[in-house]
Amino acid sequence: MDCNYLVWTAYSGLGNRILTIASAFLYAILTNRVLLVDEDKGTADLFCEPFPETSWLLPSGFPIKQFKNFSTGSPENYGNMLKSKVVHPSPAFVYLHLAHDYSEYDKLFFCEDNQQYLRTIPWLILKSDNYFVPSLFLIPAYQEELMKLFPQRDAVFHHLGRYLFHPSNAVWGMITRYYDSYLARADEKLGIQIRVFDTETGPFQHVLDQVLACTIKEHLLPEVNTQEPMVSPTKAKSKVVLVTSLNSGYYEKFRDMYWEHPTANGETISFHQPSHEEHQNSDKKMHNRKAWAEIYLLSLSDAMVTSAWSTFGYVAQGLSGLKPWLLFKPENRTAPDPPCRQVLSMEPCFHAPPFYDCKAKRGVDTGKLVPHVTHCEDMSWGLKLVNPS
Repeated sequence: MDCNYLVWTAYSGLGNRILTIASAFLYAILTNRVLLVDEDKGTADLFCEPFPETSWLLPSGFPIKQFKNFSTGSPENYGNMLKSKVVHPSPAFVYLHLAHDYSEYDKLFFCEDNQQYLRTIPWLILKSDNYFVPSLFLIPAYQEELMKLFPQRDAVFHHLGRYLFHPSNAVWGMITRYYDSYLARADEKLGIQIRVFDTETGPFQHVLDQVLACTIKEHLLPEVNTQEPMVSPTKAKSKVVLVTSLNSGYYEKFRDMYWEHPTANGETISFHQPSHEEHQNSDKKMHNRKAWAEIYLLSLSDAMVTSAWSTFGYVAQGLSGLKPWLLFKPENRTAPDPPCRQVLSMEPCFHAPPFYDCKAKRGVDTGKLVPHVTHCEDMSWGLKLVNPS
């Protein structure tokens, strides 16, 4: 029996890469392929090998040298073949472009008749920055197998992530040193992940106001007493708050607020932020190590607050098994009201799904076809998996 392969191409930031590896792995399972992972962005430096007695890393001598430069316009791209109506009967490999800028023809990947053709191709090369698992659940040929694999529909990434992504020794050392030093002895751990999609670095007062409004409204943090000096009880409950953000300003504001004023309920609150890189530098080894360590540390929280649209937050919530409180994306630099809501499931959001009925060959709302695939809380056009109510 000949082996068929799926090559995952390193692309985009760490959160996106983790989500797309998980998506590629599930697709490889469904199509009986061997997953090979491009090591270009330091995969081996971040993760242990997940499969015993073998490697998932693409060999350095892989003969298709130009695959990292493939894009939606490349002649090797399957979507481009469909557009030009030149589909070769038995090519050695096909490139699949499933990134955010993919075309309507690229999206035909999710149609069953195209899946039948792709099953005949020995090598598929994939580039994506999307968690495209929800749309796999809409392909009829895979539905029965997916239902067997994941009876709990909202735990797909939770299981895939915990199976695939184990920190390397270097990253595990960073995780354990930080956890033992700052987090281990608290009665309760709260994770707050702040990602601001703004051209300026911040910190922004409206974001600070939003996080405080969310955490206090949802009783994740106590209010502070600004009127009367108080003495905390001797055996006060302790809560540690792990803040992750590219900017240190939010952490400093929280820390000062809870240092300068006692809590209204007597709890002792401490804040910690492992790093503040200021800018995303996905090509730097230590930046990626810190990002992976912080994602993992967040996943060890007892409760979590995450930011809309952030794949960093999606990975942390999926690994944790928690349904976090999601901070809605601010508009016009104003804190939203309500500031947050608890998500329907811990599943990540597919940010750029197709809206196409393959049989009828027309547009359709793919978030309303089956009860377990619905629209995301933070992105109205996105798709996510939920447990049907």
